[in-house]
Order: sequence, then C-alpha cells, then structure tokens
Amino acid sequence: MIKKMTCIECPKGCRLMVDVRDGKVLKVTGNECPKAELYAISEIEDPARILTSSVLGQGLILKMIPVRTDKPISKARIFDAMKEVKKIRVTVPLKFGDIIVKNFLSLGVNLIATRKAE
Repeated sequence: MIKKMTCIECPKGCRLMVDVRDGKVLKVTGNECPKAELYAISEIEDPARILTSSVLGQGLILKMIPVRTDKPISKARIFDAMKEVKKIRVTVPLKFGDIIVKNFLSLGVNLIATRKAE
C-alpha cells in the first residue's frame, strides 16, 4: 500500500510516497534529504510525540503546573502516561525545566515543568 505524507522535519515539506506492507516501511520516495526517510519510517512504524499536560500544585500559587516530557514517547503509551500524570501532586517550588519525574514510566524520558511555580 502506498501512503502519501508530508515530511515536517524541515521547512521544505517534502511530499513523500511511502510503500508500507504489514506495518513496515519498504521504500520511501520524494524525500530531498535523509531526515524525511527517517521521519516516514518513524511515523509509520512507531509514531512518537512530546506529551504536554499539567499537574496539580498543592500549597503553591499555581494550582495547575504545566509540564511536558523532555523527549517524545511512543503514541501507544500516551494514555498510560496520562493516567500517571493525573496522580502527580507538586508541593515544592519549581523553576522552568525542573524535573518532576525522572525516567517517567521507565521510558527514558523526564517529566519537566514548563513554568515557574512558587
């Protein structure tokens, strides 16, 4: 099956034709750089996204503290990750970029604050 997609790795926006069989990429055409081929393979075989959300702040000025993962996680794990995020309570002041949970869900990513919370 041929799947059409647009690469978003650089401003060129290459129009890709991706030959997919049984969930695996066999061939990528239309790419002007190697990044597009890697993007297509990743999007078809194991798409990943940065998780953004918020956690509860207790005893802080902010009641909801914005957070994100510092690297993408597999889309297949997004719902598991959100269940864990709902359980998190922050009770100490944070700076932008502070790690709230190291090695979040053993995925090799950290959950970090994206805003100062006092």
